Amino acid sequence: MLFRGPRRRLDRPYIAFIGGTETYGKFIPKPFPSIVEKVMRQTCLNLGCVNGGIDAFVNDPAIMDICADADMTVVQVMGANYLSNRFYAVHPRRNDRFLKASTVLQAIYDDVDFSEFSFVRHMLGALYSKSPERFDIVVQEVREAWVARMKNMLGQIGPRTILLWFSEEELSDQHWSERQSQLQADPLFVTQSMIEELRPLVQDVVVANPTEEARFEGTEGMQFPESQENVASEMLGVTSHAEVSSWLIPSLREHLYRVA
Repeated sequence: MLFRGPRRRLDRPYIAFIGGTETYGKFIPKPFPSIVEKVMRQTCLNLGCVNGGIDAFVNDPAIMDICADADMTVVQVMGANYLSNRFYAVHPRRNDRFLKASTVLQAIYDDVDFSEFSFVRHMLGALYSKSPERFDIVVQEVREAWVARMKNMLGQIGPRTILLWFSEEELSDQHWSERQSQLQADPLFVTQSMIEELRPLVQDVVVANPTEEARFEGTEGMQFPESQENVASEMLGVTSHAEVSSWLIPSLREHLYRVA
């Protein structure tokens, strides 16, 4: 896996950040790990991966070792849809890519041609449209797989970890279909109850929902080619990254001191 630079030395104290597109900071000149590094004057290692899910990290021993050696690791909460489970497999690094359906899923949806799908969200949307009742079985499976995989990953990293919910979506137990964004929500299918099950394994859970001002700033300050303007407009912007930094830094300072 390739990560956003610049290269950082690992023979001195550092904070590691793992997560998806938001942690990577696509189109953001200074994503929140860079802001945290500047404010705290401590080396921060950005291991964010565009469209990454848990599988991109938990199955990579080198990344897990780097996080285990960090003074603290910030784990962005990533969607439950972007991981392999009993029903379908995703690409090991580009976790938004759908690879294949299991025989179990094919039996549940024997009226669906899975060869038509290249992306997970497209596949899930088609399954929901075909049968919302059967789709509940899929959601339950990916949620159970997500909790188990997160426990595995947090066990490898160790207790010096902070979970970060960085999203426009509220952290709640509201049914995913009742949300305005529905299957476009990110992180998808993750509920407050699932996060609470992980709380004993981490130092803190930081919930960062961008303010209304940040949400409506559009692409101001972002850097992207003209052809990517629509993609950039759907992402959290520069002010959102500044806000999440301001909420994350107090937790890092408190728990770094406590651990030390």
